[in-house]
Amino acid sequence: MGLFKRLFGEKEIPLEEPVQDRWQNIPPYIEEREYQLASLVASAIAASDSNSDFVVKRVRKRNPEAQLVSIIATIVATGEQPESVFRVTSIKEEKLGGSNDVA
Repeated sequence: MGLFKRLFGEKEIPLEEPVQDRWQNIPPYIEEREYQLASLVASAIAASDSNSDFVVKRVRKRNPEAQLVSIIATIVATGEQPESVFRVTSIKEEKLGGSNDVA
């Protein structure tokens, strides 16, 4: 019976890589290293009362790549209906180094 299963059984074709593993998210914000001036300005604006203390945990900057891609995608999508409004929730790019890449 094992012989017939091997010869005539369903054959699974293994995928080279799962589809979800081929894509990676582009973050909408990136960590900003030069945060001393930004945290000082933000704390000064927020602390209008002299009795307040603020701790800035992180300062992030808008990712220019994600911003450009979202603008282009929105322009293309609104080509037919200029009065419509779109919201980009995630941007993904294909990972490099896969077996399907062409050099």
